[in-house]
Amino acid sequence: MKRITTILATTTALAAPAMAEDLSVVGSWSSLPLHKQYEAPFWGEALPAASGGKITVNLTTHNQMNLGVGDVFRLLGDGVYDVAMTVADYAVADAPELEGLDVPLLALTADEARAMVDAARPMVTDIFHDRFNSHVLAIAPYPPQVVFCNAEIAGLDDLKGLKVRASGRMTAKFLEALGAEGVNVSFGEVPGALQKGTVDCAVTGAGSGYSAGWWEVSTHLLPIPLGGWDSVVTAMNLDKWNSLDADTQALIASKVASDFEAPAWASAQGALVNDIACLTGNGDCPAGDARGMKLVEVSDADFARAREVLVGEVLPDWAGRAGGDWAERWNASVGATVGVTIGN
Repeated sequence: MKRITTILATTTALAAPAMAEDLSVVGSWSSLPLHKQYEAPFWGEALPAASGGKITVNLTTHNQMNLGVGDVFRLLGDGVYDVAMTVADYAVADAPELEGLDVPLLALTADEARAMVDAARPMVTDIFHDRFNSHVLAIAPYPPQVVFCNAEIAGLDDLKGLKVRASGRMTAKFLEALGAEGVNVSFGEVPGALQKGTVDCAVTGAGSGYSAGWWEVSTHLLPIPLGGWDSVVTAMNLDKWNSLDADTQALIASKVASDFEAPAWASAQGALVNDIACLTGNGDCPAGDARGMKLVEVSDADFARAREVLVGEVLPDWAGRAGGDWAERWNASVGATVGVTIGN
């Protein structure tokens, strides 16, 4: 009888549903399309539904919590919440090697950017494991980080001598190499800075700039991906991840890839075209009213100059700051994908 009871108890335990999981999730900027169109529907609806209600989510965003953007992944590692997502560049003060994920001007299309991210992902996984006690779930793009100017410009060389808000540390280094002055201004403060002349230009995604009204305080749009694609990393606290059973881990990994990461990437290239149309009036604007910024055509000379500065100055500078074998790892992964090698 004792043996039968034991067998019945074991069978019942195996047949029972996995323990319910309640996840506290901190999303990226609440006002921007990535959160509205992909993060919120995935965490708020798709994942709980796919789990049959076994996973529940308490979702907020870092700006709604008034978190400093540099604190998002640091607090994730401390277990303040279970899942967080924000721009990788916000965390480079703690992990300078992470700058190698989103290098300016190497990817001009969404497909090229996705190939770069896929190549960099093993490095990013190691960085988040070691630096932030967390497990990478997804890497999704903001649109390419282009240049808004409240100044007359006709090309890349005209940025020389101007004060430009960069979207990340490597972009700031790139601007300095061009002869511009990189200025550290938070995203929310940019419209005021452009209006007051604190900065002449600022780098962000075309869609982000449209949503945030940067067209009201800038006149010229240079659609060169000067700030890369501003990759947004989604990660789970490592202790929380390790506490999940294998089926729950597999469900989250599968659904985040199919229902969040894939559609975000699929829309990235079309979003850029639409966002430029919305900002300049050159084409239809599905997001609302088209604005009248002047579109500055990017020349072959601009791209050649940018690549020269990037390979000759910016990447070697990053390799020195990152230290260790990061340049070697980058060359063998991202560099091999885009045909660029950081020299010794």
